[in-house]
Amino acid sequence: MRRALAVLTGLCLMIVAAACGERGQPSSAPPASPSASSERPAAGDHQLTLRHNGLDRTYLLHAPPGYDPGRPSALVIALHFYPGLGSSMRELAGLEARADTDNVLVAYPDGRGGGFNALICCGSEDDVGFLKALTDHLVRTWHADPNRVFLTGISNGGDMSFRAAVESTGTFAAIGVVSGGYSGNLTTADSYVPKSPVSVITFIGGQDRYASTFQAGVQTWQQRLNCRPNLKASGVPGVTHTVAGCADGSEVSVYTIADMGHSWPGATSGQLAASSAGLSATDLMWEFFAAHPRKA
Repeated sequence: MRRALAVLTGLCLMIVAAACGERGQPSSAPPASPSASSERPAAGDHQLTLRHNGLDRTYLLHAPPGYDPGRPSALVIALHFYPGLGSSMRELAGLEARADTDNVLVAYPDGRGGGFNALICCGSEDDVGFLKALTDHLVRTWHADPNRVFLTGISNGGDMSFRAAVESTGTFAAIGVVSGGYSGNLTTADSYVPKSPVSVITFIGGQDRYASTFQAGVQTWQQRLNCRPNLKASGVPGVTHTVAGCADGSEVSVYTIADMGHSWPGATSGQLAASSAGLSATDLMWEFFAAHPRKA
């Protein structure tokens, strides 16, 4: 059934690639052109290029007004849906307001061909290696704090967050996954879990066509890491919240929004926005990240 859905989604993307935003197969959407901007650490928005595996990988970096190259800053890397670009994710997630208040760097990479090589799709690029290289570069050049590097994404970007959490040991302290999941052939092995603690906060729409897959994936993740979920009061009608402490010291926080589809809860603009979800994934995720730096 999952494969059939992937085929149908792929057809949807070929017909209306700009509006579909689902977890389909890659299309021929062209990648963004590399920027010629010189890289000089300073506050503001920077369109940058990082060479990885012989390819120019583009990304937008937002440095807050209070950015000081001499003082380590937390870093959030945000991954877009398919098909999309970093600018799509920036519009949807609205991370800058919190970043400017808390003095945090935010990076928005562009996937090749509109997507990332995640657990289900898209493409064949070494996106795990790219995300690690990007993190290393931002730690070295922009003085991001290596103990406060976080990864978030929606749909294809959410799937990619799970993959990078497992395959980039010691890189990410926590991930925030929205309408994405831990599923696919790579995840069938019990050993496919992080080798060092990575905390997870995730948001699942009850009306999402992939809701059952996302829920099953979280349960598998928790079982493999010996996590014990407990029901918490969400304070929002139609929203279920569980929090699980895991044997490795990580934590898994799961919000299920009964009436939401494949969306980013609380977003007020952009494709896949769900402004009436009753909670803000951006705010809750931001607080979760602040409370979960990398464990020594």
